[in-house]
Amino acid sequence: MTTDSITSPPNSPPPKRVKTDNNSNNSITDTMAENGSTSVPVEQSPPLLIKKLSDKARLPTRGSAFAAGYDMYSSQAATVPARGKVLVDTDIAIAVPAGTYGRIAPRSGLASKHSIQTGAGVIDADYRGQVKILLFNHSDTDYAIAEGDRIAQLVIERIYTPKVVEVAELEESVRGAGGFGSTGTN
Repeated sequence: MTTDSITSPPNSPPPKRVKTDNNSNNSITDTMAENGSTSVPVEQSPPLLIKKLSDKARLPTRGSAFAAGYDMYSSQAATVPARGKVLVDTDIAIAVPAGTYGRIAPRSGLASKHSIQTGAGVIDADYRGQVKILLFNHSDTDYAIAEGDRIAQLVIERIYTPKVVEVAELEESVRGAGGFGSTGTN
C-alpha cells in the first residue's frame, strides 16, 4: 500500500504516528508499519444536509479547521431575559447522517462572559423541522441577540442504540451504586 491510497478528511491533523519533519524519508505507511500499525483508509464523512427556511437563515459554519462544532446563527433579534429563557429561531432544518444526532452546545464566550447556556439540545436523525435554540440567561442582566449573531454550536455525535433488555440483576462493578460525589474530589 502506498501513501497515495491513504485518504483522510480535509483539514485533518496528521496521524499521531506520522513524523512531520521534512528531513524524514519515511512514508506514512512505513512509519505506521514500524510501530506495528496497519493502515486503513479513512472514510469520508457523510454530508450534513441543511435547508434554509427563509432568506434570514445562515448555514452553520466552523470557526476553525479543527473546530468540533458548527456555529449556529440567530435568524431574528431576541432578548434573553435576566434569570430567564428564550427560544431563538435559526430558520434552518437539518438532516444529520444516519447513526448520529446533533447536539446543541453553548458557545464558550457566551457562557463565560454573559452566563448564556443552551438547553434541550438533541436533534434526532429523523427530525426535519426548524432547529430552534433554547437559551438560558443565568445572569442578572438581559442579554440582547441581533439577527445573524452566533448563539450556539451544533456538534454531530455518533450514537449506538442497543436493544433494551430487562434483567433481574446487573453485573457487579468496583463503583457499585455510588453516585454523586462518591469518587471524591482529589
